[in-house]
Amino acid sequence: QVQLVESGGGLVQAGGSLRLSCAASGSISSINVMGWYRQAPGKQRELVAIITNIRSTNYADSVKGRFTISRTSAKNAVYLQMNSLKPEDTAVYYCNTRTFSGRDAWGQGTLVTVSS
Repeated sequence: QVQLVESGGGLVQAGGSLRLSCAASGSISSINVMGWYRQAPGKQRELVAIITNIRSTNYADSVKGRFTISRTSAKNAVYLQMNSLKPEDTAVYYCNTRTFSGRDAWGQGTLVTVSS
């Protein structure tokens, strides 16, 4: 199994930047896809960005050009650089991994609050 621990959330003004980190441990060699999701109050959890085993990336339209996902070669960490933050980016951000066999793991979440 994979265990995930996020860090880096906090309070930032609109237009500012934050960098989220997620440390992975356990069966990291089984990881195929790493990603970030978010859940705003009263809304469903949504995909923010993912990065695959071959480092291809995919972003939600709402964050394209502002957020960048990256990961270590060893797949023991994944990052989300968030620039030009907007109040609508306020949410709990969750790290996710999916193994080659399709098993998901989730972190505990880290709160990002963007003030206007």
